[in-house]
Amino acid sequence: MTRAFEQATKPVRGQRSGGRANRQALRSHNIEQMLPHLRHGLPYTEPMDTDQIAKIDDASMAILEEVGVIFRDPIALEDWRKAGARVEGELVKFDRHHIRELIKSIPSGVEYHARDPEKNLKLGGRNCMFVPMTGAPFLRDLEDKRRNPTLDDLAMFHKLAHMSPALHSSAHHIVEPMDHAVPWRHLRITYSSMKYSDKTFMGMTTSGKNAEDVMDMCDILFGKGYIDDHPVTTGNINGNSPLVWDATMLGALRAFVKRNQPVLCSPFVLGGANTPASTVPAVVQLNAEALSALAYTQVVRKGAPAVYGHYLATVSMQSGAPMAGTPEICLMNFLIGQMARHYDVPWRTSNTLGGAKVLDAQAGYESGVNLMAVMMSGANYIWHSAGWNEAGMHCSVAKFMVDAEQCAMAYRMAQGPRWDDFDEALAAVRDVGPGGHYLGHPHTQDNFQRAFYMPKLLDNNNIEQWMANGSKSITQRALNLAKAKLDEYEEPKIDQAINEQLLDFIARRESEIPDDGGLNEDC
Repeated sequence: MTRAFEQATKPVRGQRSGGRANRQALRSHNIEQMLPHLRHGLPYTEPMDTDQIAKIDDASMAILEEVGVIFRDPIALEDWRKAGARVEGELVKFDRHHIRELIKSIPSGVEYHARDPEKNLKLGGRNCMFVPMTGAPFLRDLEDKRRNPTLDDLAMFHKLAHMSPALHSSAHHIVEPMDHAVPWRHLRITYSSMKYSDKTFMGMTTSGKNAEDVMDMCDILFGKGYIDDHPVTTGNINGNSPLVWDATMLGALRAFVKRNQPVLCSPFVLGGANTPASTVPAVVQLNAEALSALAYTQVVRKGAPAVYGHYLATVSMQSGAPMAGTPEICLMNFLIGQMARHYDVPWRTSNTLGGAKVLDAQAGYESGVNLMAVMMSGANYIWHSAGWNEAGMHCSVAKFMVDAEQCAMAYRMAQGPRWDDFDEALAAVRDVGPGGHYLGHPHTQDNFQRAFYMPKLLDNNNIEQWMANGSKSITQRALNLAKAKLDEYEEPKIDQAINEQLLDFIARRESEIPDDGGLNEDC
């Protein structure tokens, strides 16, 4: 993929629904199709000038040259030694010119291929996608009860992701299926992602062997060899900040990158705990960590797609707990966005994070602050976009629904102002004239649904109407909507023969991998 990716990129489908007749047809059938990838149309918030970008870049390169990064993996160490880096035990030190040369070969954009080709996506440049949260060991269920999740709960979230127009991926382990053995869990999670949605999805990276299983399942779903030149899934590689990449993550990285599947190279930042307690220096360290992993993807396979990643939280110096929605997280997103664009690589962030224990005002404020900063920073892969609460300890069904709607609203905002009906709308001014109203005008009738976003879950009725409707809280409304959507869900069926191959593969691998409670590093 060329550096002209952004210039050559056009929306997969039009940003308009396509004229009066089409808009009326969509309204009458109440169809909620997946939105195309977001083509960001607003200016970004970019607080740094070119000298400040260069200052962060130079400081990060100095860390890579003088301090180095630990790669706790013999294969990676040998790869770096052959590539010409200075390897001192597990510590790798780099020449800045070598790092720059390596990251030049990372494509500036990715085209994802979904099981349904109509749901293919472009990522990079001004092209963005929303992805649900993952990794929660608890959920708040359809009755708003906090409990351990099961595989059926995971399937429920995959169904809701499939039916949410602004969510572009079914992700992977939105919640951990605690009713399945850890060594085999990745197989069932991957199958659920594939079965209940035909959008793109994430692949498990809990070990190198598990990541290879994901690649094998993708070969079955898409056809042997298809993924070698068609990105279909995404792996996340978490760093151990400060300045450490471990064998588990590096093995998974190689499994994905060798098959041309994008990885998110994600330092795990707890500002003030594993980074300096200062915003800009924290970004300097994060930048060095991300660059070291991005460069390694190109040692493994030159030209493979990779995404500049991070997880951002600041730490309460009173309790040690991670915090979301803070000013410094917003600032770090702005700075990281500028750095990723400086290197011309796509980048990932985390979206509607929060530490609240229920869907309350705290949850809304934290997530809303994060969401706005993420949109104005120009992030591409917008992860953890629905359901996150309690610092990621649970995924809330109610919050999942509200967050998904907020993402749809953010999508509309980030498209920017529409100009396509400018003359038509101004003609209505002449038709209505002074003192009239526009409610019955043909332009209003034609355009009212697309002119102003009308959320389903935010109640704007007067208090009398709200009381007549049962005085329902937003949690109740969101849970009711989730139940209604699940009642209407229709599974996008996998071809029967392919489905049987997937189940046979799972059964074989479950017989081969010992149920020893581990993450399957060897089988």
